[in-house]
Amino acid sequence: MRIQQLLITFLAVALSAGLAPAQARAGSPEQTPEQYIARWKEVAVRKMKEHGIPASITLAQGLLESRSGNSLLAVQGNNHFGIKCTPDWTGGKVYHDDDKKDDCFRKYRNADQSFDDHSKFLGRSRYARLFELKPTDYKGWAKGLRQCGYATDPKYPQKLISIIERYKLDNLDRGVDVSYASRSTAPAKVPHKPAKQAGERRNDNVVTIGDARAVELFDDRIKFVRARKGENVKDIADAIQQMPGLVAKWNDMPKDGRFQEGQVVYIQPKRNSSKRLDRCVADSGETLWSISQRYGVKLKRLAKYNGIQPTDPVQPGQQVWLRKPR
Repeated sequence: MRIQQLLITFLAVALSAGLAPAQARAGSPEQTPEQYIARWKEVAVRKMKEHGIPASITLAQGLLESRSGNSLLAVQGNNHFGIKCTPDWTGGKVYHDDDKKDDCFRKYRNADQSFDDHSKFLGRSRYARLFELKPTDYKGWAKGLRQCGYATDPKYPQKLISIIERYKLDNLDRGVDVSYASRSTAPAKVPHKPAKQAGERRNDNVVTIGDARAVELFDDRIKFVRARKGENVKDIADAIQQMPGLVAKWNDMPKDGRFQEGQVVYIQPKRNSSKRLDRCVADSGETLWSISQRYGVKLKRLAKYNGIQPTDPVQPGQQVWLRKPR
């Protein structure tokens, strides 16, 4: 009972500080863009008055970089702007695969500190020419951020502009508040019957994101999307506003890996074992990786359970353990 009370106290403190651990949030609905804007718009406006950075730009960057506050970097490190460690950084650190493996990102005690540091970060000399623009020139700011080296993605300005115009965030730059109808603050759910694959349960509901891409749920516990023709790891990462290194890691693929049309692409970590099956029978042409994708089990775990290497061949009809053999 004492341990339970301590855990409840810890979670309450963590939530009040904006530092809910990933485990605590795993069963909760993801924060929507509208909810994110409502939570941080006053802070963004205050930073605009203090530092001259358009509130629309601050919010659009936060929405994009943190996936509306739902990214692992935002949850684990309270880092809403994808700001990496620099030689002069003396604060906390969190490591994620991005441009390289285990890239170092700044970690904050709370999300408010992330917004403060974002304003200070843009106060560096390399961004000085942005402050010659009018605070209402959000398009100039979006293009200038890319030109000054804030992001390497050539589509970064268009992404920011699209977010600003979609949610009318430029109103904030002119001193006009923004708000949204309550019906817009929950992800839309629509009936959907995806093609059933071996080892995959059929889903009756999906959530749509961004460009109407369906986010489905495998085995009632792992979110995934289906690849479109010609897409690679970076394309999926851009679509879900996540780091390419994480998408590659979650799917046991290289960062330059490509997907086949309709292929399952996990957008959160696979599990250590199957929820429902002890083992399966390999189909003709399958690999250990394709079985890993089919059952949502990490590739290294499957290799360990079966006493083989991740790249070893799998024979048709071979029984493959999906859990640790008893």
